[in-house]
Amino acid sequence: MNRINLITLGVRNMDQSLKFYRDGLGFDTMVDEENPGIVFFNNGGSKLALYSLNELAKDINEQEAPVRTGFPGITLAYNAKSVKEVDRIFEKAEQAGGTVVKKPQPVFWGGYSGYFSDPDGYYWEVAYGEDWKFDENDMLVIE
Repeated sequence: MNRINLITLGVRNMDQSLKFYRDGLGFDTMVDEENPGIVFFNNGGSKLALYSLNELAKDINEQEAPVRTGFPGITLAYNAKSVKEVDRIFEKAEQAGGTVVKKPQPVFWGGYSGYFSDPDGYYWEVAYGEDWKFDENDMLVIE
C-alpha cells in the first residue's frame, strides 16, 4: 500500500463547504445540485471528497461514533509554483470564507508558506519552494 486515492473531509454544512471548494477555490467537480450527499473533486493524482461529518463518524463506528475536538494533527497542502500563486490562493480562500491562520511569509526552510482553514476548521498549507520540481501531473517531485 503506497498511495492515497481519496481524502474525505467530514463537513458540518455541505452547501457551505461545496461553495468554498468549488466556487471559491475552483476545485473541479461534476456536482451542481444543492445539498448533495457526497461530493468528489477531480484533482491531479488523488480525489478530495466532502461528506457529512455525522454520517462519516457513523460510518467509522455506528455505536460509538468518534468525536473530533481540537487540532486533529493533520494538514492538507498545496504546493505552488510561485510566491504570487501562494498569495493568489490566500486571497481566494479568504474571499470564499476561509480563515487565514498564518499569513504567507518566508519560512525557516527557505520557502514561502502560510496556513488557512476551511469552514470546518481543516488546515491547508500553501507553500512555494524555489527548487521544487513537478512531474507531468503537477505532483511535487521529492527526491
